Amino acid sequence: MKPSSYPRGMEAKTLEADQLLKDWHKNGECPEGTIPIVRSPQHRPRRKTTPFSSSIQPDVDGFNNHEYAIALLGGNFFGASGRLNVWKPATFDGEFSLAQIWVVADRGPEANTVEAGWQSDGYQKTGCYNLECPGFVQTSNKLSLGGKIEPVSQYEGDQFELSIYIHKDKQSGNWWLRIQEIDVGYWPGSIFNKLSDRANTIGWGGEIINLGSQGRHTSTEMGSGHFPSEGYRKASYVRNLMYVDESGAIKDAEPHNVSSLVTTPECYDLQMGNPNNYGTHFFYGGPGFSDKCP
Repeated sequence: MKPSSYPRGMEAKTLEADQLLKDWHKNGECPEGTIPIVRSPQHRPRRKTTPFSSSIQPDVDGFNNHEYAIALLGGNFFGASGRLNVWKPATFDGEFSLAQIWVVADRGPEANTVEAGWQSDGYQKTGCYNLECPGFVQTSNKLSLGGKIEPVSQYEGDQFELSIYIHKDKQSGNWWLRIQEIDVGYWPGSIFNKLSDRANTIGWGGEIINLGSQGRHTSTEMGSGHFPSEGYRKASYVRNLMYVDESGAIKDAEPHNVSSLVTTPECYDLQMGNPNNYGTHFFYGGPGFSDKCP
């Protein structure tokens, strides 16, 4: 299966997995008509809570242990995209650190979201990702959702990115996911109530969970573990922020329309970049516990 159409400006092509995806093919590729599945020692489906609802209202509904550094865009949307550079942040005590795109309809506990990106560690008790519970339908045999990503970006060294597109196929009502120019699969429109029509918010950026198990703020890192003020090849970034409008065209997110949500700037921050060949972009992240973040 493939989308019946693509947003204007997004090419309908499929490329072989590039360097970032080579690790997923070390033991060969799946035959046609099958998909790769990562085996987990915990076979019980893990249902993911919706922490993004608390990013609109950070201290509501018991999600105040989630911390964010996110760029936000409001409006009427039928898709979103961006390029996220990949890191391996340190995580502790069963916590996680992620970078992703959120496509959201409504707010609060009734919100619908679809989310895609990379993650270090995972929701050990409350998560539902990849193919761990019903919802997402994978159609590509080229990518292993939940598999290891290598190589990752290095401080002051080479940077590696994931290109992510999420867009609604208006004919079927399904929300399709494309990674590195590969159509990975879709979220069926039938599983949504709010997103069955359109999204009203797009988010790009980082999230961690702070369990405070050491009696202080966690040392779990966001992004590269460095503050955005350090800039390129040191801090994490998301670039080429784009959205799909009501006409089906993919457009740049104008910097003056992008707001930010930073829950604990002394621990993790976000800084918009000046427009250049990276398009609308920002740097984000931080080390967690430090002299600035007690």
